[in-house]
Amino acid sequence: MMTLRLFSARSQTMFEAMGRWAPSPTAGLKPGQLLSQQASPRLLTVGCVDRAKHQEPPRKKPLSEKKMKRHFVDHRRVLVRGGSGGAGASCFHSEPRKEFGGPDGGDGGNGGHVILRVDQQVKSLSSVLSQYQGFDGEDGGRKNCFGRGGSVLYIRVPVGTLVKEGDEIVADLSRPGDEYIAALGGAGGKGNRFFLANDNRAPVTCTPGQPGQERILYLELKTVAHAGMVGFPNAGKSSLLRAISNAKPAVASYPFTTLNPHIGIVHYEGHQQVAVADIPGIIRGAHQSRGLGLTFLKHIERCRFLLYVVDLSLPEPWTQVEDLKYELKKYEDGLSERPHAVVANKIDLPQARANLPELRARLGQEVIALSAATGENLEQLLLHLKVLHDAYVEVELGQGCQPLRW
Repeated sequence: MMTLRLFSARSQTMFEAMGRWAPSPTAGLKPGQLLSQQASPRLLTVGCVDRAKHQEPPRKKPLSEKKMKRHFVDHRRVLVRGGSGGAGASCFHSEPRKEFGGPDGGDGGNGGHVILRVDQQVKSLSSVLSQYQGFDGEDGGRKNCFGRGGSVLYIRVPVGTLVKEGDEIVADLSRPGDEYIAALGGAGGKGNRFFLANDNRAPVTCTPGQPGQERILYLELKTVAHAGMVGFPNAGKSSLLRAISNAKPAVASYPFTTLNPHIGIVHYEGHQQVAVADIPGIIRGAHQSRGLGLTFLKHIERCRFLLYVVDLSLPEPWTQVEDLKYELKKYEDGLSERPHAVVANKIDLPQARANLPELRARLGQEVIALSAATGENLEQLLLHLKVLHDAYVEVELGQGCQPLRW
């Protein structure tokens, strides 16, 4: 009985202490009720985890590849450094009962190069960083062991990347699989074994590795496609590209909806594919950098033939073709003289059909009248596009060049 009373007294004292420690809402509870109201170990653990979570410093989440590709970038300044070479070793052969083992220090490995490589899966320079450092070579070792060379660092760039150093063009990566050595790796240092000679049987000299080449390059993307659709804002180029390919450029009823070039692939029989580029709208004075100006006129340079898309519902649509040719001519000589076709869009509108006869008479050439919204007469455009592509392939093969393939 005495032991039971002592235990009860101790328990009551402990419960009273817990009651004094507990918050005010539980101060009036009995000891038995207070024990049941205490937080369970699981709740205490969750509270500790939440408190630790709040104490952690916020971390910046890295951008995913999908978000990086969302933004179209056609120019980039890049600082590239090749890997440094490894240092040579200075040591001597050590072996029992062999007093004069001689030098056995190996050479250091060469630094790795930094190489630009064309990848067709890359469509923009948004994934290219502003600085790259090549991998260094390893130092030389004992027993004439050479250091391992640094691995090559490849930078993936899209087709049509122009590489400049200052104002000089050093590379034009316009074919799939093209490569360019952006920065050379440094040479590895020599070990003391290299300096062994008849007049110097115990050299201690070794050389350090050379630093890699450092260059500042300017990457400029010029979209590579077979056909380029050129037209004024809101002429229906994006709608036409959606109608003839699987590309999904933005379409809206206001000008300058397209702010980035889009490429759609038109499929034909025999696994032939024709790439059509949707160039953002050009306005009068674009060669003087008005509107989007020179920012996207450069993407037309790579196109093998052009499609002049005009809004047939506007008054005097033939002036659109004349103005577009004038802007291309002022930007680059011979650009407006490339093989082309005139596409009169929005034939479904009432005023458009009335302007079609005069447009053909003014231009004196075939005009493909269609409607990208309703799909009317799209077959004629696809057939004419195939004719232009076949003519381009024939010319390239006749000159001994390989035509562009997608």
